[in-house]
Amino acid sequence: MYRIGKEEVDEIAKVIEGRVLFRVNDGNREVERFEKEWGEKIGATYALCVSGGTSALICALAGLGIGPGDEVVVPGYTFMATALAVCAVGAIPVVADIDESMTMDPADFERKISKYTKAVIPVHINGFPCDMQQITAIAAKHGIKVLEDCCQADGGSYKGKRVGTWGDAGAFSFNDYKILTAGEGGMVVTDDVTVYERALVYHDGGASFRPYAGELSIPVFAAQQYRVSEITGAILRIQLTRLDGILDDLRAAKNKIVNALTGQPGINIMKTNDAEGDCGTTIGFTFKDAETAQAFAASEGVGGFIPINSGKHVYANWEPIMEKRIGHHPAMNPFNFEQNKPLNANYSKDMCATTLDILSRTVFTGVSLDWNDETINTIIENCRAAGAKL
Repeated sequence: MYRIGKEEVDEIAKVIEGRVLFRVNDGNREVERFEKEWGEKIGATYALCVSGGTSALICALAGLGIGPGDEVVVPGYTFMATALAVCAVGAIPVVADIDESMTMDPADFERKISKYTKAVIPVHINGFPCDMQQITAIAAKHGIKVLEDCCQADGGSYKGKRVGTWGDAGAFSFNDYKILTAGEGGMVVTDDVTVYERALVYHDGGASFRPYAGELSIPVFAAQQYRVSEITGAILRIQLTRLDGILDDLRAAKNKIVNALTGQPGINIMKTNDAEGDCGTTIGFTFKDAETAQAFAASEGVGGFIPINSGKHVYANWEPIMEKRIGHHPAMNPFNFEQNKPLNANYSKDMCATTLDILSRTVFTGVSLDWNDETINTIIENCRAAGAKL
């Protein structure tokens, strides 16, 4: 987590003292208020708080009407949950390459489109914004829905517009590793009332018994249970007040390092689609080959990490997807559905060779809010020294 403190404790205490922890209530309505506040902050008409980033993706896909017979394009560098969410609604994930921004390559997205493609999920991985202008233009040309995976980019933006609001829907995460956290939690945002209502019903198995049931423009259907409690809402309402400060401080530290290292011998700062909108959580360096990247990462004081080694974020390591083992019963496995037989599920570990190459010759350094000027200057000098040796 980035920042948390007594304010969150005090807000939780109010909920417990009020003795109403269920989100559907006539009391505090912490979750409901957080949804409104998040929508206003991000610039989305509708916001739905759910139990996690994965459930946000699932509910958003359900909201978009994605299901059996549909292909959904996902990038080869993302947490496996992006692809798992597609399978959870009965559709098939098709994997596209990334480019040197570490986000989905718009050109390869377009190459992966077939007559079955109904949606695309660009992922703002590590807070790096995707090229949403190109992606949304390609999607519009082909009649494809856009769901932004913003699970690692809470509050980020692209060309002055918050991520999550460029597409038809956006999904955010608030788990322990994210910019805002309640331990677990997620959010669906959209400007489309039908998408919102479908997601709302999908996230609450008791929807037919809720006060809002009679106000919906769609029939209530039986679905899942991804609700959060008022405690989660209470934490996240306080966390939201910290968002701007967290992003400002992360970006300031990253920018100081990037500006100092730009143009230095042996160092190439990673490509970005929008430096100002980048969340600032991670600094990326791109090298000509894997050996050079490894040498830089291993240099004293660099603290580098090579993303090909992340395991769970690399498509080739998504074992349940690659081996088509989804669900607890064969009849519930979308790879066995009759509607999905003509779809592109021809997976191999080398199917996105460009992605593997980029991941192997990129080095990341995480940014900490605890860094002071002395620490930042030391990192700069260590990186300069490492680059000079390459």
